[in-house]
Amino acid sequence: MSIICSEALEEKVLTGTRLSREEGLWLWQRGDLLELGHLANQVRRRLHPEPVVTFVIDSNPNYTNVCVTDCVFCAFYRKPGSRDGYTLTVEQVMEKVQRAADQGATTVLLQGGHNPQIPLDYYLDLVRETRRRFPRITPHFFTASEVTTMAQVAGLSVREVLERLKEAGQFTLPGGGAEILSDRIRRRLSPKKGGAEAWLSVHHEAHRLGFKSTATMMFGHIEEDEDILEHLEHVRALQDETGGFTAFVPWTFKPGNTPLEQRIAQHAGPTRYLRMVAFSRLYLDNVPHVQATWFSEGKKTGQIALHFGADDFGGTLFEENVHAATGFVNKTAVEEIVTLIRESGFIPAQRTTLYEVLRTFEPAAAPVSG
Repeated sequence: MSIICSEALEEKVLTGTRLSREEGLWLWQRGDLLELGHLANQVRRRLHPEPVVTFVIDSNPNYTNVCVTDCVFCAFYRKPGSRDGYTLTVEQVMEKVQRAADQGATTVLLQGGHNPQIPLDYYLDLVRETRRRFPRITPHFFTASEVTTMAQVAGLSVREVLERLKEAGQFTLPGGGAEILSDRIRRRLSPKKGGAEAWLSVHHEAHRLGFKSTATMMFGHIEEDEDILEHLEHVRALQDETGGFTAFVPWTFKPGNTPLEQRIAQHAGPTRYLRMVAFSRLYLDNVPHVQATWFSEGKKTGQIALHFGADDFGGTLFEENVHAATGFVNKTAVEEIVTLIRESGFIPAQRTTLYEVLRTFEPAAAPVSG
């Protein structure tokens, strides 16, 4: 192994030179947390010179909780035939989209379980009806594994399914379902989803068709340091090829009510989360945005993450059920997000799914003395 020193790595970061995997592992394991944050902030300013932090007004409803995949980290799903299982009609989903629209949402992130009883036309109708009834809302629908399920049920290729979703009016995909892009870890967490390539190949095809998507990571469970680097390396390599990722969104595993809960000796806390935000900003030199996931980490930790390289504060998430199933609930409103960003020393700006700024909230007026 070659000799690595922090000064040399700092010089590479500051000059915009890419870190190797070996250097990344050293930095992840040995880098001082505050120094990582300092470097990540400098990279963030180079990419986004203005002191603006974006957020999106959105909601995250679910169309079904019926799933055959049996992921050990999930408290949300129900097996087919369960008394608690449900699959909404298209009209019921549209009611949820209507509620989001009434609150000013411009994005709806719709996800569900892997339910083999749902035909492809159902998904296409969800996209078409959202586009027809709510032209101001972006249907940010369906994770990679849901797209794979659609293809399996319909007897089509993933590309053919994505083409039909695009024809219906969809042009973005959420990045959920990545967990850790390491075959070793995915075999233990979600063996029915396939290895890292199962997630990567869907996003690769989507990007080739002109879709934009996000890349996510759920960490703080059974992964090791090498798995973290493997995940980020996969994201960076695919972004080199396609340029289709808009943002990286890391969050920590929430163990409540999950089969995996008893196998986790120590849960990831704010320190490890902030290390991840800063490190990902340094390593993912080709991904434009890093999101501070206030929803999963808490609002104060989210605010601190804005000083560790993150430039986006996520969404309002008016409805969310997956984390809620673990007993972890965080709620907010537009006014509070604006306040939280301002308190952190930044200018809040509402964005679209594609990070186009819709409006900027000017700094609050100073109180008049006297």
